[in-house]
Amino acid sequence: MESRISGKSKHVELTIDQLVEVQPGLGRLMPEVGNAYWHLYYAGKARNAPLARYFARKTESLLRLGATLRPKYAKLLEAFIGGSLGPVHRAIEARDWDAFEAAYRRGIEVANRMHAEANHPEIVWKLPAKPPPQIDFTPRAEEGEGAGAGGGA
Repeated sequence: MESRISGKSKHVELTIDQLVEVQPGLGRLMPEVGNAYWHLYYAGKARNAPLARYFARKTESLLRLGATLRPKYAKLLEAFIGGSLGPVHRAIEARDWDAFEAAYRRGIEVANRMHAEANHPEIVWKLPAKPPPQIDFTPRAEEGEGAGAGGGA
């Protein structure tokens, strides 16, 4: 049954059903997740806590969107958020970069196991050897910290 409720822009009028149909599936979302997770690693490696926090939250937000749009995978996605991203978040907040590295790499192992559980063993994510060239990962002074770690008079 097609919805009669619609929305209109200067370009097109779409029904609710049409809007639902164009929502991204995991095939479109997961490359964005992979990009955010890649950026997260190099932000953490640079010890840039605000940027690492941003990319951890972005990764989580994309995974939550995937869980909403594809409830079939919600349990796996929520398990990754709690079990793998949780420790990454905590390591960032503690500025414990060794714990960050360990939690991040465990996350890769878990994600690849989850791909297999989701009947996609052919999908094996690996961390790119180089940081994304379009992002400057250099830490900046954080709000309230003046010149940053080690700085100040």
